[in-house]
Amino acid sequence: MLLYRSAVWFAKGLREYTKSGYESASKDFIPDDLEVQVPGRAFMVTGGNSGIGKATAFEIAKRGGTVHLVCRDQNRAEGARGEIIRESGNQNIFLHIVDLSDPKTIWKFVENFKQEHTLNVLINNAGCMVNKRELTEDGLEKNFATNTLGVYVLTTALIPVLEKEHDPRVVTVSSGGMLVQKLSTDDLQSERTAFDGTMVYAQNKSLAQRWIQRRF
Repeated sequence: MLLYRSAVWFAKGLREYTKSGYESASKDFIPDDLEVQVPGRAFMVTGGNSGIGKATAFEIAKRGGTVHLVCRDQNRAEGARGEIIRESGNQNIFLHIVDLSDPKTIWKFVENFKQEHTLNVLINNAGCMVNKRELTEDGLEKNFATNTLGVYVLTTALIPVLEKEHDPRVVTVSSGGMLVQKLSTDDLQSERTAFDGTMVYAQNKSLAQRWIQRRF
């Protein structure tokens, strides 16, 4: 079954997840949809200091939105924030240092956040792939704590904040890699089988996506 899933993922990936896949899909994009302006709306982007998260934060900033970067590494995050401000000309870029593998830290962050800010859109982008099994201070496997539980806790905590605003949204970034794994909830902590960081990551993404779909 794993071999079959891997073959399907490889074929689908070549067609849809590469540059040529993007270029093919972009033919159906509606230009006006891409030029939307978002002044007056606030967006939270986790993992916004690099990759997809940073690109997303920049595009939102360029279109006038308020951006809240939620990151773990302060030095990298400050560098990203400065770059986004310089290139977009938007000063409304806020930085929050949060370890998304720690539920208590997430709850505390949200309690402080809702006292000072509003939020229209949450973009769950942050993720990690730890290839050796590690446990957090709470005894949680690090990948699961960040990629699945962290998404659940942050989203759940922010729902009351989002619901106060018009047209709130939650966007959770997944991964094509989740297609190589059949969803299993029997071993969330990856204790029963040989640890494979890539497969654990795929399970995490699959589980987080399934929860979001059922919740919303």
